Amino acid sequence: MGAFEPCVWGDFFVTYNPPLSQSLERSMRERAEQLKDQVRGLFEDGEDRSVADVVTLVETLERLGIDYHFRGEIGTALRRILNEEPEHGATSPHDLHVAALRFRLLRQHGFWVSADIFDKFKDETGNFSPSLRNDPVSLLSLYNAAHMATPSEDTLNDVIVFSRYHLEVLRNKLRSPMAEQVSALDIPLQRTVGRLETMNYIREYEQVELNSGPLLELSKLDFELVRSLHLKELKALSLWWRDLYDHVKLSYARDRLVENYFWACSVFHEEESSRTRLMFVKTFGLLSPMDDTYDVHATLEECCKLNEAIQRWDRSAASILPEYLHTFYIKLLDNIKEFEDTLGPHEKYRLSYAEEAIKSLSEYYLHEAKWSNEKYAPSLKEHLEVSHMSLGFPTLAIVMLMGVGNTATKKAFDWAVNVPNIVRASGQIARFLNDIPSYKMGKTNNKDVASSVECYMKEHLIAGEEAVAVISALAEDTWRMMNQACMEIEPALLPAAQLVVNLTKMLEVIYLGGRDGYTFGGDLKSLITGLFLKPIVVG
Repeated sequence: MGAFEPCVWGDFFVTYNPPLSQSLERSMRERAEQLKDQVRGLFEDGEDRSVADVVTLVETLERLGIDYHFRGEIGTALRRILNEEPEHGATSPHDLHVAALRFRLLRQHGFWVSADIFDKFKDETGNFSPSLRNDPVSLLSLYNAAHMATPSEDTLNDVIVFSRYHLEVLRNKLRSPMAEQVSALDIPLQRTVGRLETMNYIREYEQVELNSGPLLELSKLDFELVRSLHLKELKALSLWWRDLYDHVKLSYARDRLVENYFWACSVFHEEESSRTRLMFVKTFGLLSPMDDTYDVHATLEECCKLNEAIQRWDRSAASILPEYLHTFYIKLLDNIKEFEDTLGPHEKYRLSYAEEAIKSLSEYYLHEAKWSNEKYAPSLKEHLEVSHMSLGFPTLAIVMLMGVGNTATKKAFDWAVNVPNIVRASGQIARFLNDIPSYKMGKTNNKDVASSVECYMKEHLIAGEEAVAVISALAEDTWRMMNQACMEIEPALLPAAQLVVNLTKMLEVIYLGGRDGYTFGGDLKSLITGLFLKPIVVG
């Protein structure tokens, strides 16, 4: 039986009090509203703004984390430039930067743009201009744009290799903030967690934009106001979790409430998403010990009993469980039931989707427990059919929708329940990125099922490092499937799809460099400290 590292935070957030006073918060909000009006003014007379101006403004708003205040204006601006390319015939590095930025932003927002736009920047041999090799801004824009490739766009592979190689060559010659941006190539910009990007970009923007107007000030105010709410939620959730974790007495399970909340803020950080965050974190917090029960502690007979009780979804089913699972089972049912009180009359139907999703997840947990008991090593295809579901991402895709507003239509729930390509891709990326550090660090629990890396090694009779390279490539291919799915989805479902993309982005942070930041919470401590505790100087 494996033993997980204890929580690195203890009761820190239970006793921590956010630093903003009510009077200071009130004055900050008043100033923020004034600044929003000023920023809206930047979108006025939009017909007269060049493509370069539009894409620069949108990117800046997104990286500063204040784009959600201007969704309507941004949507209008992007639709205008969809059929309007940068100045025809322009082929300078700066023009390539603008073309790449337009390409990336439009694709990220679900608009199809042909990669042929880059052909005019190449010579007759198909190579980019040599002058580009010394232009880190354009190279970085090109690098990030190429990661919006779809599975059939092999030519963008060469773009990634070309731009990354020359950025690496320039790395030691660059000054801040470009040096920091080039050092972060392992996570392309569009896969970067928005809240972490904002935390870093505020400092970078401050260095290069000495007369930054309302954008920087609004970003700083917004960051601190949102963080104040996050800290209040984190305190309340920490109290909830401490009570739950102490009562269920499942000491073998991971104690990761803070990491769960950190993940939630990567999906939806906005103040308007408070209800959604609380539901997400509580459900995630309940599913984690459920996962650990199946994975590291329960016998196969106990796993079967737990699944039977979950399928019945009734308090009376606790009687069939071993005593140590009674309290957990009741807490699971009661906490999910309590969500109903926060849902409006027209939203209460959502609860049944979440309950069914948890039942389905339990079946997949049991499936893996049977594999473990039988020491069964499936083919990679068979492994993925189960494991892309058992990591819980298709379940969390439904849980995310429970608390959001108009995005969560019945059509969106039915879409998520059917595990469309975007949701499937999310689960597969989670599986691939989870299994690479799992293989490299070795098994911490003798009940662990064979990973996708091990399945591929056995199936193809190859060495571990070669299998890791294949699984890494499959993760990249799956990101491309997600890119394509987001551009093919009907517009009404795109907001729900983008939540799934945001959920998936955190995987790049959790498993960066072969670590497992969820199992080993200390790996994320500095990021969490920066996000929640280090002040952004306002003014």
